Amino acid sequence: MYADHTFDEKHLGAPGLAHGGAISAACDDIMGFTLWIARTPAVTRTLTVEYRRPVPLHTPIRLTAWIDHESDRLLHIAAAGSFDEQTYFTSSGVFVKVDVAHFRRYADVSTIDDFFANFTRSD
Repeated sequence: MYADHTFDEKHLGAPGLAHGGAISAACDDIMGFTLWIARTPAVTRTLTVEYRRPVPLHTPIRLTAWIDHESDRLLHIAAAGSFDEQTYFTSSGVFVKVDVAHFRRYADVSTIDDFFANFTRSD
């Protein structure tokens, strides 16, 4: 799974650089999209980001995520952000598989069924 993202002034941390929190959010997002590949709803339990070099604003970063391994209840997902063969950050996360009922307890139920219509496993 991959996506391209360019941090801009909305994501400003130090002058001319992306804020670590914006980078962390981008990692959580790209790893969350791998749940579509796994075809199971899940929520983030842990998220770790290793900031390897400053991320300049207006640099197109390729975010890549993959499932390292999975068990009955957990998904271990990794991600990286790179540009021009340089890795700017890496991330790992543990995601807990949940039933759709989990979201019914906490979210606006009118949006749940449409969101998950083509998401969960049919096997």
